[in-house]
Amino acid sequence: MISKSKAGFIVSLQKKKVREEEKLYVIEGDKLVKEYIASKAKIKTIIAKPEFIQALPAGLKLPPEEIIPVSYDELKKISSLKTPHNALAVVQIPDISSGFGKYDEGICAALDSVQDPGNLGTIIRAAAWFGIKNIYCSKNCVDVYNPKVIQASMGALIHVRVFYTDIRGFLIRAAEKNIRIFGATLDGESIYSAKTNSKGIIFLGNESRGISKKLLPLITHRISIPGPSVKLPGIDSLNVGMAASIIFYEFTRNKAE
Repeated sequence: MISKSKAGFIVSLQKKKVREEEKLYVIEGDKLVKEYIASKAKIKTIIAKPEFIQALPAGLKLPPEEIIPVSYDELKKISSLKTPHNALAVVQIPDISSGFGKYDEGICAALDSVQDPGNLGTIIRAAAWFGIKNIYCSKNCVDVYNPKVIQASMGALIHVRVFYTDIRGFLIRAAEKNIRIFGATLDGESIYSAKTNSKGIIFLGNESRGISKKLLPLITHRISIPGPSVKLPGIDSLNVGMAASIIFYEFTRNKAE
């Protein structure tokens, strides 16, 4: 059984301000919790149905009071999901500051004003799949620890570092180091013919507005994903999460060739 104070604290972590103050966030779902345990992430609390707890690995180092068996109804009260799974966990937000600005780690991604949690989660998942370790977000992007981002990323956040920064300053510093900045625009060169290499920044913009006008001059190479020769009513561009997946794949494919 979970105490009222603990339940209230779990629910409060759905708010960005509380997550930032406590340096904690919540993950939900049997598979996700198991993946975090396997990755040796710093889990603070596990709240789950008794059968899930009974199947936990013997070497799990958590104080007994931080492994809390609950009923489905109790889970429902603290979950951010309409249909909760069998488990959720409270995880410590890692300190990744030492990894900031490592342009020599190959391809990284930069995002300008991406607002939709599902899109950011998809981008993180695609980055992990294609071996992109670092994503740099403008400060007005959706919070990476938003519950909907966590769900959409499906555990990929374990493998990707997400930084929030002054994106203009970040790109200027990259340009000073002769790092190529590949900006996704509607008028760019086809990604299928563009010359990519093993180092650079893939820069993606807001869902509806694209890359901010003030940032466009910082792009060194404009790229695009060609659509059908005949325009389809209501479809004038790709979802930014889908676009990121295609572009990441092309960079990976070209690197392997």
